[in-house]
Amino acid sequence: MREYYLHYSGQKDDFEIEAIYDRYPELYSREAVDELRGSGNRELLMFAVQGLIGQETKAEAAELARREAALEIEVDGEKMPLRQSAVVQANEPDADRRAAIQDARIDVAVRELVPLQIQNHERAAALAKELGWSSMLELCEQLSGIDLGALEQQTEGFLRSTDPLYEPMMEPELQRHLGFGLERMRSSDIPAFMRAPSLDSAFPQEKAIPALRKTLAGLGIQLDGQANVIVDNEVRPTKTPRAFCAPVRVPDEIYLMISPQGGRDDIETLFHEAGHTEHFAHVRPGVSFERRFLGDNSFTEAFAFLFGYLTDNPLWLEEMLGTDAEPLAGFAEAVTLLFLRRYSAKLGYERRLHAADVDLAAMPDEYERRLAGALRITVPRERWIEDVDPFFYVASYLRAWATERSLRAHLVEQFGPRWFAEPAAGDLLKEIWSKGQRALAEELLEELGAPPVIDLSVLVPAAS
Repeated sequence: MREYYLHYSGQKDDFEIEAIYDRYPELYSREAVDELRGSGNRELLMFAVQGLIGQETKAEAAELARREAALEIEVDGEKMPLRQSAVVQANEPDADRRAAIQDARIDVAVRELVPLQIQNHERAAALAKELGWSSMLELCEQLSGIDLGALEQQTEGFLRSTDPLYEPMMEPELQRHLGFGLERMRSSDIPAFMRAPSLDSAFPQEKAIPALRKTLAGLGIQLDGQANVIVDNEVRPTKTPRAFCAPVRVPDEIYLMISPQGGRDDIETLFHEAGHTEHFAHVRPGVSFERRFLGDNSFTEAFAFLFGYLTDNPLWLEEMLGTDAEPLAGFAEAVTLLFLRRYSAKLGYERRLHAADVDLAAMPDEYERRLAGALRITVPRERWIEDVDPFFYVASYLRAWATERSLRAHLVEQFGPRWFAEPAAGDLLKEIWSKGQRALAEELLEELGAPPVIDLSVLVPAAS
């Protein structure tokens, strides 16, 4: 994880994971997988299986990271690093130039990255079968403890329920922030819509870190006093634009890595990753390895969403940023719905991509059909293998969105609408965090006294 942090934060050109795997050959071996199969420890078995797949594809992963860091794209004679092109695209006011940047990035990816990504996918699928599962889909279902088929049924219901709401919620916000609606929108416009530069005055960049410090202080957490938390918001040419939390040694060494772009999306991302950071930073020393590093990531993502959605909270906006939230409400709802529909479509797509009888040649069309249908915009089919997180992390996001709603409702009920400024709320969160991860996010709902059932229907917006 430290190697991951150093490379993707732009501090190391090479992603030197091969040497790390080579130092611990017994850890990610078929013998370890076979031994853990009889242990009844589902989480350690998943850890060993994921590690074995990583071990078998380490050279390709290192080469992919090296290429991503080194590659450039060129648009109208201007060269830019591949990783930073997404930041440039988000800040580009001209829609055609945004599309040109995305097209250039896709052209480079298809030529330089996609062949390796396909190779990785096929090797992982073959390993799943060699280890005794019919497919990566079956492997992930069994070892995660999550019924992905039942979850897809919920996402299909969510898509149907929000079909009549999507255009009325999106259209006015697209017109306001892009100057056109869904009939002209392309996938290359999504980063600019998310970036929403017209909202920059409401989300001043210089207030981002101070607002985080003040929010945590309200919960009884002193960010600057956390020796185990390192905030990295420096700008580096090869730094990935995707913010992340790197829990290197839980709870002793936690990195909060962000790539400043400015605006609302930047501050929301900072707070999202801060939710992860504080969760891992508050785990009690001595908690088992499984509870420190493994378990259902829907659990930690729920805290990330809890903190990230503070940037939509009218009381928080007024107190922390001095911002009038009323003009922002429609935008926040539209962005959330866009994400939910996108991830709902992705789950259905990825279940087919990882199925035993998959025809990879048909997957670009399947990707385009599902994503375009959910978002009602043009979607580049070339992203069919790139737009996939390993081991169905898409399910963690979907489950976390629903879990967060219950968690937030509990905090408001117990501590009031300003729960974020109540040390007692911080005490409750710290007590939950201290136990580390959970085997399944449903355990959090049970701890809060709610039915231990994750229900995506709570995410359907109320019709106006």
